[in-house]
Amino acid sequence: MGGEVYAAAPLSRQLEWCARVVMAVKGGRSLGDVLGTVPPAQRPAVQALSFHALRWLGTAEALRAGLAARRPAPELDALLLTSLALLWPASVPPYPDHTLVDQAVVAARRAGAAAGGFVNAVLRRFLRERAQWVEAVRDDERARWNHPPWWVARLRRDWPREAEAILASAQERPPMFLRVNARRTTADAYVRALARTGRSARAAPPSSALPQLVLVDEPCPVGELPGFADGDVSVQDASAQRAAPCLLGPDGLPAGARVLDACAAPGGKAAHLLELADLDLLALDVDPARLVRVRETLHRLGLQADVRSGDAADPAAWWDGRAFDAILLDAPCSASGIVRRQPDVRWLRRATDIPALASTQARLLDALWPLLKPGGRLLYATCSVFRDEGERQIDAFLQRHAAGSALRDSRSPGHLLPLPDNQGIAPPATGMPAGDGFFYALLFKR
Repeated sequence: MGGEVYAAAPLSRQLEWCARVVMAVKGGRSLGDVLGTVPPAQRPAVQALSFHALRWLGTAEALRAGLAARRPAPELDALLLTSLALLWPASVPPYPDHTLVDQAVVAARRAGAAAGGFVNAVLRRFLRERAQWVEAVRDDERARWNHPPWWVARLRRDWPREAEAILASAQERPPMFLRVNARRTTADAYVRALARTGRSARAAPPSSALPQLVLVDEPCPVGELPGFADGDVSVQDASAQRAAPCLLGPDGLPAGARVLDACAAPGGKAAHLLELADLDLLALDVDPARLVRVRETLHRLGLQADVRSGDAADPAAWWDGRAFDAILLDAPCSASGIVRRQPDVRWLRRATDIPALASTQARLLDALWPLLKPGGRLLYATCSVFRDEGERQIDAFLQRHAAGSALRDSRSPGHLLPLPDNQGIAPPATGMPAGDGFFYALLFKR
């Protein structure tokens, strides 16, 4: 949260809404869905509180277990967990301790005087004994890393040297990266436009792999970005911006090349492709509701594509028989690389989800590969740091095909970790923070 204090409503009301969000996520609902039920005036504050609470939920649960003799009713428990997370030592506390405790008690009292007394007693005990509780929870892996133990174990298996740094990065606020529309402006020109509104930003050097990349020093609502409504710019992480240039390659694709974005929603990568090249692009997604966002994105940017609902794993239901020059498969995945942006993911995923997702990814790869022309290219992408959804998935795909019939481009990034070192791959531009965790493999069909 970085110390932001919102005045949309009394803090006690914000805490109530945040508790409902946390309770819903613990019950299996996604953060995005639940935030949509929060009144618009309250949403920015509640989102900030919820992100903080979910990033420190493992710690808060361990504290509550030690501080309270019994677990309270779910909604009161969620309020207590939210409050403990907000009281956890931070470099910039979101609220003074006494303000947070006072407002949490006010919120609890709406459920009765006893509830208020219970919350007051637990929170004040924590403040009196905070130093010893900080030490006590260090031995609890879920509390220390604020991820489920199976997730921590998988990271340690896949990335033994980097696992703890990856876990720590998930607790940080993500940077706000922008992608300028190459058909309308340049990164340097857009940085100057931001400066005229009083916002500082940095552009990637024109010689970098991502010449459209801009980093805004202080995140802001998209409505405050100059030219956003007119299509000058989009919000997109640096790692996600690698997809379009990787698929197009240094020599690009011929004008009118037939391209499939197989899992297109919400449309950022499809839009980026169309900003860079004149393509006959089919934007496909299995969820018709999510295609609304794709159409809105393309309309805002002044771009055209064939937007269609269909299951990429079942081409017989939507394919017209004309082969594609290029395919982007941004496959469904665990989203383990973007947990700093979606802190609910770590609590919603289960260990059994990973093999199930890997099976879906393999099915999509096998279904789409025959749709590619000889000489064509397919870019496989996931926003995951788990190897089963990255390197192991592509190794298995290549083993399923005759030697030499599918070739992997050694220049494609592979695993991008959300770390400055990024497994030997430099950040997108000097002085820029690392992007999200992703995986990319570019495959050519012989």
